[in-house]
Parts: sequence; structure tokens; C-alpha cells
Amino acid sequence: MSPDFGLVCIGSGPAGQRAAVQAAKLGCRVAVVEKQPCLGGACVDTGTIPSKTFREAVLSFAALRRQGHPGRPLAADLLARVEQVSRREREVIDAQLERNDVTVIHGEASFVGPHTVAITSDLGVRTVSADRFIVAVGTTPAPAPGVGADGEVIITSDDLVRMHEVPRTLAVVGGGVIGIEYASMFAALGVQVTLVEQRERPLDFVDRELVDELIHQMRARQVTFRLGEAVKSFDVADTPRGRAVLALESGKRLVTDVALFSAGRVAATARLGLEAAGLVADARGRLAVDETFRTAVPHIYAAGDVIGYPSLAATSSEQGRLAACHALGVKTGPMARHFPVGIYAIPELSTVGSPEFELTRDRVPYEVGVARYREIARGHLLEDDSGFLKMLFHRDDRRLLGVHVLGSGATELIHIGQAVLGLGGGLNYFMETVFNYPTLAECYKVAALDAYNKLAR
Repeated sequence: MSPDFGLVCIGSGPAGQRAAVQAAKLGCRVAVVEKQPCLGGACVDTGTIPSKTFREAVLSFAALRRQGHPGRPLAADLLARVEQVSRREREVIDAQLERNDVTVIHGEASFVGPHTVAITSDLGVRTVSADRFIVAVGTTPAPAPGVGADGEVIITSDDLVRMHEVPRTLAVVGGGVIGIEYASMFAALGVQVTLVEQRERPLDFVDRELVDELIHQMRARQVTFRLGEAVKSFDVADTPRGRAVLALESGKRLVTDVALFSAGRVAATARLGLEAAGLVADARGRLAVDETFRTAVPHIYAAGDVIGYPSLAATSSEQGRLAACHALGVKTGPMARHFPVGIYAIPELSTVGSPEFELTRDRVPYEVGVARYREIARGHLLEDDSGFLKMLFHRDDRRLLGVHVLGSGATELIHIGQAVLGLGGGLNYFMETVFNYPTLAECYKVAALDAYNKLAR
């Protein structure tokens, strides 16, 4: 008997959605299984879209406060725009899948055999078979030690979209991307924030000069950094409103209105019945794949956060597309080597290519060109005098090796550098190119001239 579908994508986040659309365009009969009532996965529900929309609401409030408007923001006001944007994104995803004749099945999927999943929903259990599968179930927040998250006093990033009020004090546990982003956002609202990170520096994969400036600006907003500290356990004080009590391994104790636990995420594979398909996940639930995104079982592929680094919405989307092509035997190139990382803190930062510490470690001779926003007309227009753009060039052949930006528009500005890096360009391109004035793109010209002058000496 022939299977129900040529391909079933488990999960409708960026990887699953893009994989389904790509496979449908290649003529395959495709289904997407999503356990949540709405499509889009954590990206639209609790992750990328809500956090970035929340950030825009925070920036708007901060601008009003600078103009002299008194008062504290209401959580309902901050989150109203979040729901509006998330709803619109869900409508876009619904329309894309419908337009490409992708079947959507709501329910929780679990393998019952190598080519079969059982899908459990309020309507009962339905069995679906397929020639091939793409697992794109994403991740969930790692559990907090001690009493665990209650969604009110001790929360995860998933709980923020259901926040009832803005706290006066907040402890953020974890100095990764999510922790840094939310710590900076709440600080911009005037919340007293303490960030606890067991490593000696947060964002240790990012160029250190960018991180140092980010920490400086966050400290200027009264963020307290507890670096080299780990949380032993959480508890909730027995008071009318309840307060979070954090016991640190050093013996210290922090008491705060709300504690946000953001120390890592785990792949959402625990209930997927992987053993029935012949698959084994690692300790954090992730699946290992080869360069074609194929797992140890030849007809099962995986893409997105479930396979680990880099765990970005943009890369997950491309991984899903490539996985679908490989699954259907369509020849395609590898994943692009250079992809940008955007961190939507306040201020935002973005990076592509090699950071300085990596080039130093590998003994690559390089020169640095820097442009500071205070030197750029657009920087004055945006009232941003602390942003900067840094380019790294090889000293011998002047190839571009990396671009690192902190400040307004960093996540947009980075794409110029990404294009030049991907095409193998270098200093000569920037020296010969004219950029619109006044724009932040002019930073590339100024930074190139800075590097050129240093190399000439």
C-alpha cells in the first residue's frame, strides 16, 4: 500500500514551514504536523517574533520617557502589539501552506515505526505514513533547578508573552542571547535588573569589543552583572505577592520580584518516539545530521534548532529548504559558510565572519578599520553616538575577514558586509564604492579608509 504522503514535516516553525513549501514546489505531496493550535512554532508563538516586537514596544516607551512622559508601562500595552504582529505572521504562514497545497494536521506526532507517526489531538489518534520525514520540532526552555518555573514569579522566555505586569526588580539567569536581550529590554523600561551568568563573560562567541561596549551600556542603565556565578536553586518566598529567591553556588542569595531562567534550551524530542524510528537523541534531545541534514535513518532528516548550533530562525529556514531538496534527491549546494548573527539587545549588535580573538588564535595577520556613529551624519540624526562598525581585513591580500557592528540598525547594516564576504571581496571594493549620504552604510567607507591608512603606514 502506498504511503499517505511523500514527505511529512513535524513542526511548523521556520525549518518545517520552509521545508514543506520547498517540497511542495518540487511536486511532492506534503503534510505538516503541528501540536500547537496555531502554525509558526516557537518562532511566532513565544520566540523570535514576540521578543523582537516586544523590543520595539520597549524602544517606543523609552523614547516617550526621554520626552518627559511620566509613569511605568503596562504589560498589556507592551504585549498588545506582540499579539497583533504574531497573529499577522500566522496568517502569512497559513496562506503560504494553503497556496502550495500543503496539508496541515494539528496534533502531537510520535513515531510508531520508521515510516509511520501517530498524531494525537482532541479528535483522537490518527496514523499517517510517509516515504520521508523532516523533524523540525525546535526547542523548549531548559527547566529551572529547585521549584521550577511557575509562570508568574519564576518564568522562562516562553512565559513573557503572558506577563501580567512589569516587575520592579528582575533577575535574569543566563547570559546567552535570550538572557542578554531581555535583560537589556527590561533595563530600558527602568526595571532594576541583575544578570547571573556562570561564565566569566556573556556572549563568548561574539567579538569581545562589541560585548564590552554592550555591557558598558547595560551597566549605564543600572544592570548588575554577576559573572562567574551559578544558581544552585530557585524558591518562592511565602509573601502575599510572592518573590523569587535565588540561592547561588557561592553562598549568595538574591531576592527579586521575578526571576527569568534563560540558561539554555533543550530539543523538543522527548515525546517524539524516536526509538520506534531507530533514532537516538543526545543528552539535550538534539539529533545528529550529516551535511545533507540526514539523520542516522536514511529517510529521516532534521533541521532547525533540533540539530543545535546556530539555532537562528534565518539559518533554520535555509536548513529546512536544503533538507527538503536533499530528501527528494534534488541536487543543491551546501549551507552558506557566512551567515549573520543578530542579537536584538538594546543596543543591538550583529556580526558575520571571524572575530578578532579567533584570528589571533589562528595567527591570521589582519588589520582593523573602525567607523564610529558619532563620526557619521546618520548617527547624529539617530542620536546614537556610541555605535560603531568594525571591519577586519587580511594584511597580505586585503580580503574581508569579518564585520562586527553595535548600534542602531546593526542587524540591517551587517548584510552589506555579508555580501562582500560571501563574494570574496575586500578592501578595494569599499575604497571604490560610493554609499548613500546620510546613511549608516557610510560607516563602511569610513572604516575602509581607516584600515587603508593603517595598512599604508
